[in-house]
Amino acid sequence: MGHSPADASDRPAAVLVGGEGRTDKAGDKLALGERHRQIQRLVQAKGFITIDALAREFSVTPQTVRRDINTLSRLNLIQRFHGGAGAASSTENVAYSQRKILCYQEKLKIAQMVARQIPDHASLFINIGTTTEAIAQALSNHQRLRVITNNLNVATIMSTNENFEVIVAGGLVRHRDCGIIGEATIDFIQQFRVDYGIIGISGIDIDGTLLDFDYREVRAARAIIDNSRKVFLAADYTKFGRNAMVRLGNIAEIDALFTDQPPPSALVEVLANADVQLFVAK
Repeated sequence: MGHSPADASDRPAAVLVGGEGRTDKAGDKLALGERHRQIQRLVQAKGFITIDALAREFSVTPQTVRRDINTLSRLNLIQRFHGGAGAASSTENVAYSQRKILCYQEKLKIAQMVARQIPDHASLFINIGTTTEAIAQALSNHQRLRVITNNLNVATIMSTNENFEVIVAGGLVRHRDCGIIGEATIDFIQQFRVDYGIIGISGIDIDGTLLDFDYREVRAARAIIDNSRKVFLAADYTKFGRNAMVRLGNIAEIDALFTDQPPPSALVEVLANADVQLFVAK
């Protein structure tokens, strides 16, 4: 697919988010946030890895590794097992309250990048997710947007701008995050053809498969993709290689990926082959 967004030159370089540091085997500083990312990637690649192996890999104590595993486990990014860590559950997402604060600053940066690619007077779909809610906030100073959403939080954010026309899909309101799902939602979305579809996702497999946890949410997102002239996917680094059980489609079906860290090299190759534009936040 892969059409170019409004300003293809706006491709900021990536930087690592900071935190406490330690000295690795090469004597370089490795931020705490980066160690968490690398632990997550190792677990995803191997399926299971022991505490001792992780301690040797990062030249830290087993106690430090246990704390890291506990943190990542609470966020449902990996699973904690006796003596090590394994891949996260493919059937259960992180609670909405936790997702709101997970990678909060990164989501704000992603949201600003997306907002810069949306012109005034555009029509949009915006789906369920904490990243798309950040995008809704970042769009608040635009003019004359027409927004169709199945996310009551997005509708609340965008309805504060009197220049916007906000249309809410019908259907079942999911109490945990105010997302709207069901057959009525899909039927409603399919009545429109908009300029931009803005979607979030729970996981992106390294081969480019887009994954989520709720098949009803996936069907609504699928309708958004099918009825948008351009599709923007917004996903922070924790989504790369993350496991979820419901297939939405392939990343080749979107036009641009907006994220906060460079994806794994295999995924970058998939994006390039599909002519999908990659935007990485500073």
